[in-house]
Amino acid sequence: MDLSGQYRIPADVATVWAALNDAEVLSRCIPGCEELEKESDTEMAAKVALKIGPVKARFSGRVKLQDLNPPHSYSIVGEGKGGVAGFAKGGADVRLTQDGDETVLDYSAKAQVGGKLAQLGSRLVKSTSAKLADQFFDNFSKAVAG
Repeated sequence: MDLSGQYRIPADVATVWAALNDAEVLSRCIPGCEELEKESDTEMAAKVALKIGPVKARFSGRVKLQDLNPPHSYSIVGEGKGGVAGFAKGGADVRLTQDGDETVLDYSAKAQVGGKLAQLGSRLVKSTSAKLADQFFDNFSKAVAG
């Protein structure tokens, strides 16, 4: 499954970069996030409760930041396990560009799902993933804007 998007965030690149690397800000913005712990400058662990179609699950996951080019870009690689609901793994490339008083955030992600999640069908999983991304970036924009 491939996802991509572009969001305009009402803050400068340095502020957006700092927020993207702040576990407290991210935990408030990620839909269903119950816990987010920054283990190092490049690694985080999370627990997230989500409902995708008829499947409700609590996922435990880890992400690692790679190819860091502060404050302009990085890659995220990670995986999450949701018990009988299945698993998700993949990565995303994130790029920040200053545009006047705003930052344009572009992302491109690839993910694989397995277990009950895969049985739901790619259309439902992709539309739910896109909806969750929109919720995250809406929350994130509000958090960064103050």
